[in-house]
Amino acid sequence: MPFPPLLRNALVVIAVAGYASHGSAQKPSPLEPADTSSPRGTLRSFLDNGRDVYQHIVENRGQRWGAAKPEAEASQRRMFRCLDVSQQPGYLQKSVGAESAVCLLEVFSRIELPPDSEIPGEDDPRVVEGELQKWRVPDTDITIVRMPDGPRRGEYLLSADTVERAPDFYERVRGLPYQEGGLVGFYEWFLSEPGSAGLAWVVHRLPGFARVRVSGQAVWQWVGLAVTTLLGGMLMIGAYRFGSRRAQQFSGRWRSLTTLAFPIAAATVPLLVRRVAERQLVLSGFPLVAVKFAAAVAFLLTVVAVIVSAGNRVADFIIASPRIHPRGIDAQFIRIAARVTSLALAVIVFLEGGQYLGIPLTTLLAGAGVGGLTIALAAQDTMRNLFGSLMIMLDKPFRVGERIIAKGYDGVVEEIGLRSTRLRLLTGHEATIPNDDMARSDIENIGRRPHIRRITDLALPLDLSPEQAERALSIVKGVLAGHEGMHEDFPPRVFLADFQRDAMQMRMMYWYHPPNYWDFVDFSERVNLRIKRGFAEAGIAFALPTSETHVSQGADAPLRVSVVDSSPPTTGE
Repeated sequence: MPFPPLLRNALVVIAVAGYASHGSAQKPSPLEPADTSSPRGTLRSFLDNGRDVYQHIVENRGQRWGAAKPEAEASQRRMFRCLDVSQQPGYLQKSVGAESAVCLLEVFSRIELPPDSEIPGEDDPRVVEGELQKWRVPDTDITIVRMPDGPRRGEYLLSADTVERAPDFYERVRGLPYQEGGLVGFYEWFLSEPGSAGLAWVVHRLPGFARVRVSGQAVWQWVGLAVTTLLGGMLMIGAYRFGSRRAQQFSGRWRSLTTLAFPIAAATVPLLVRRVAERQLVLSGFPLVAVKFAAAVAFLLTVVAVIVSAGNRVADFIIASPRIHPRGIDAQFIRIAARVTSLALAVIVFLEGGQYLGIPLTTLLAGAGVGGLTIALAAQDTMRNLFGSLMIMLDKPFRVGERIIAKGYDGVVEEIGLRSTRLRLLTGHEATIPNDDMARSDIENIGRRPHIRRITDLALPLDLSPEQAERALSIVKGVLAGHEGMHEDFPPRVFLADFQRDAMQMRMMYWYHPPNYWDFVDFSERVNLRIKRGFAEAGIAFALPTSETHVSQGADAPLRVSVVDSSPPTTGE
């Protein structure tokens, strides 16, 4: 594999300067922190650890993975700890810190730094008293500042402005010669060396034009970015489509949870694209910022979508239990609870992700507040029905499968939705009633009656003898004694209730358990036939219903006709 000329020369320079013997010296512990107690400690810690990283790269013949060894990674961490990257969005802190560190090391390799005695150290009274707020490298805008607050309060770090302007500082001094022992070609290597052995083998064998830099990146990097983005998009689309097809092949309760694996797999694709762009293609500058931002946004939106989808899938998994009716009020309550929970989690993830992307929390909250108010005003009826649904779910005045009477409709509840309740009327028609109206209306729940009560008045002739009347009572009581569906707390009642103008009124009352209507009708039919048969055998006739017609007409008045019906009532409740 070709060895970059600049780094080949750097190996000789390091040997002459004595850095080659550094590896034989006692190595610092991987847990040893950077010295940021003073401007001198910060600057020396930054330079020493930067040279350590550079030496590991040179000793590995310029291969990027040479910087991935444990010793080199420890030096990198200490070097980055000397930088204030707190003003950078979370997703950019590491990449911006790495490029800024290399640029500053290149700058320090080309300018003359003051001796240690002229740099304030930890024994300087101004440092001890905390009076020294910043120190500037002579003849430059490179500044080391004392952190005024935050978790690193009191430490001296290369300022956020210095980190931001590091590439500009490098551009200003790149024409200057290196000082003795300088880190030769470090930034050029950082920008162009591939991140893996296989990719480096390919790149080093490409024609010369492939390494020509266009808009800050080599041609091979632009090509690699285009291929990576295309493959990433295909992977995401493929994962979603494959998941949709596979979902049809799963069955049972676990289907809803199993199919979540494919959206989760798709959500990892943006992270993979970002890692390839940063670690393998080693993009830098604006292209890297754009790729990382786009990948972070895509990952954030995908995670939000997965969370919302997971709420529905978890609800479906729970509702698939045989104990829960899939169209019942409990199922709807589970769906609402799962959706509200998933939406709350999605909002939290979105706000945290927005902060990670560098969007202020106040801006996100203001946008969410304005959007929520707009939606609430535009969906007042929907919100009323939603709250009506919550009231129904909390109070539970009816369930799916129960017969109710509400708003003048008599039917069986088929579905309790988030917006409305559907009834299947006794006529076979379907009625849809908004839940807001259902929550405010009087509801008679016939389906929850503990029994069906029948009250029937039998008309007996007035000329019936007392013995025959008693015989009629005993016949009816015998028919109902210990009858089918009788509950011990509700024995049947039979008695002579009243005398009408043309008949004696015998009242028959019984309660049928359980309240199955068609069983009740069948039983009532058998009761009627047995009473009819018993009366016939005893020679007891029913009093026929009679009506009286009164006709009157005065001299100057119109003809008036009134009809009086004496037929007894019969009810089944």
